[in-house]
Amino acid sequence: MKKTFVIDTNVVLHDPDAIYAFKDNKVVIPMTVVEELDSFKKLNDERGRSARLIARTLDAFRMIGKLSDGVVIKDGGILKIEMNPTNLDLPPDFAGQKSDNQILSIALNLKQKGEKVIFITKDVNLRIKSEILGIATQDYEKSKIKIDELYSGWKEIKISADKIDKFYKDGRLDLKENFYINQCVAIKDEAGSSKSALAKYSAKAKALTPLFHKESLPWGLKPLNIEQKFAMELLLCNDINLVTLVGLPGAGKTLLALACGLQKTVEERYFRKLYIARPIIPMGRDIGFLPGTKEEKLGAWMGAINDNLEFLMDKGHADSRADERIDYLFSSGQIEVDSLTFIRGRSLPQQYIIIDDAQNLTPHEVKTIISRAGNGTKIVLTGDPYQIDNPYLDASSNGLTYLVERFKGQDLFGHITFSKSERSRLAALSSELL
Repeated sequence: MKKTFVIDTNVVLHDPDAIYAFKDNKVVIPMTVVEELDSFKKLNDERGRSARLIARTLDAFRMIGKLSDGVVIKDGGILKIEMNPTNLDLPPDFAGQKSDNQILSIALNLKQKGEKVIFITKDVNLRIKSEILGIATQDYEKSKIKIDELYSGWKEIKISADKIDKFYKDGRLDLKENFYINQCVAIKDEAGSSKSALAKYSAKAKALTPLFHKESLPWGLKPLNIEQKFAMELLLCNDINLVTLVGLPGAGKTLLALACGLQKTVEERYFRKLYIARPIIPMGRDIGFLPGTKEEKLGAWMGAINDNLEFLMDKGHADSRADERIDYLFSSGQIEVDSLTFIRGRSLPQQYIIIDDAQNLTPHEVKTIISRAGNGTKIVLTGDPYQIDNPYLDASSNGLTYLVERFKGQDLFGHITFSKSERSRLAALSSELL
């Protein structure tokens, strides 16, 4: 028996192509969802774009046949827009004209007609309400990954001391073990001696090779642990165009990205500009609601970036002129800070782009960002999947972790998952205990 999937508004906002994710089954979009999409379409952000995109998709299918009767879509599925039932009495607690209840009434009505209904929503509370009504319900699973099995980007192996010596002598090591391209490796002596080495799997050499940047101190910053050493290697490598840094607070993700970005942009001038952006999520509104100029509005959201820039500018200087150095980098155009709201439509060639707090992005939004990269551009995304402010995302469904799993093994991609906090002993203890 074919299934009937009733789709909530947040699902098509999360992924405008969600209607194609259910193979040859029936996909129902309640009229209430269409009305809600109409209220989103004027927004100047990803939700607005998604609403406009799904509206155009529905309009295209309208030209093929009547959506109220059902239209055949990809893989033999049926797409239908369903009106609210007029003769269905919901329990008193579900009464009223609330949009959620209207959507649930459609799902319940279809179930009572004998259809095998599954309600798809990213709203946790709505899934609970659906279950109470006896309607099968699920989260939208297409872009979900198993967070416990997330690719770490590096591994530790133990081999003989002779092989370690050979690695240093030959500058490469061939092992039968499988590695992902650009996967970093901590090599240790299986006998327990102090002999060790750090390596990265090279697609060109098809072997483990020494870290090229192991002695680098970008912008005077010294790595404090193996994970940070590996991250610096990926961040400084010109052949790697996309880097993701995932891990707990205080691991140094943003600081490392900024230090390496300044090194490649200001010192080496390999990139034209250091472009830094963050999603405007915590208050659930766009920066246009804040007073002042664009720069003043962004100041309220870029505290973490400014703190790290001040730390790097003060490093090695005793004159406390960090603010002047930072102002010069901005005024000279070497650094640009922006909201992700404004990245759409731009082409960003030969730039070092840092997207901070990327765990608050959907997979669709991440795709939009990556597609902005022009020739010679490097993109770095940082974030902690356990600190998500977006109500419809979690550690398994956000764009950052989705990107890691989809890109692992690509020759232009590198990733490191951090497990150790270096901010302070207190910060490390809070990550462990709280």
